[in-house]
Amino acid sequence: MENSNKIQLLARMPILSALQPAELEQLANSTQLKRVNRFHFIYMPDEKAEFLYFLLKGKIKIGTFALDGREVIKEILQPEQPFGDMAIAGEKNHSDFAQAMGDEVEILTVRMSDFLHLMQVNSNLMFSCLQHLNQRLMRVEDRLASLVLKDARERIIEFLIDTAGREGRKVGYETLVKHQLTQQEIANLTGTSRQTVTSVLNDLRKSNLIYFNRNSILIRDLQNLS
Repeated sequence: MENSNKIQLLARMPILSALQPAELEQLANSTQLKRVNRFHFIYMPDEKAEFLYFLLKGKIKIGTFALDGREVIKEILQPEQPFGDMAIAGEKNHSDFAQAMGDEVEILTVRMSDFLHLMQVNSNLMFSCLQHLNQRLMRVEDRLASLVLKDARERIIEFLIDTAGREGRKVGYETLVKHQLTQQEIANLTGTSRQTVTSVLNDLRKSNLIYFNRNSILIRDLQNLS
């Protein structure tokens, strides 16, 4: 990929909005484009955190593994989001994993040492990174509060509403959400079990609040769902 294309792509990243054209060019010189196959792990827990990644296309699953081997999904990332970013705050080894979802995942990688050097000479970038990490922390706190204060059904419905807000396409009063998640992955995201997800989705379908198949969920009326 030509540097001019990399610069355009990096300029779209909210976390890099503080960079001047010359700094974007400097960063582009240090980046590499990678296309990642479906289910491929970009990194695993305990691996060295040597790179910062920018998602250009597709989705990335961020998660970890419980002591009993169960997968715990922390986030599903959309394009224009960075990941591997805890190294900005000093993490030496990854505490989670990053896995490609779907067949068309593209990322830009930059050595963390190069990015940290750029932060040292650009205080606006440092402030932007602090804001990004603070937002990340707030999402973690919101997720923890949901696990503590809401029951399984409420968490699954909250997942449907949040996903519809981010990825849904309005069709009249209805909202169509196309996704690549299995019911087990929805369970891993909401801190429930696959059986509970199946039961709640079936109940919502019987109540004519949603219709779903393997790759999409049609929400009849978001207001009634909530």
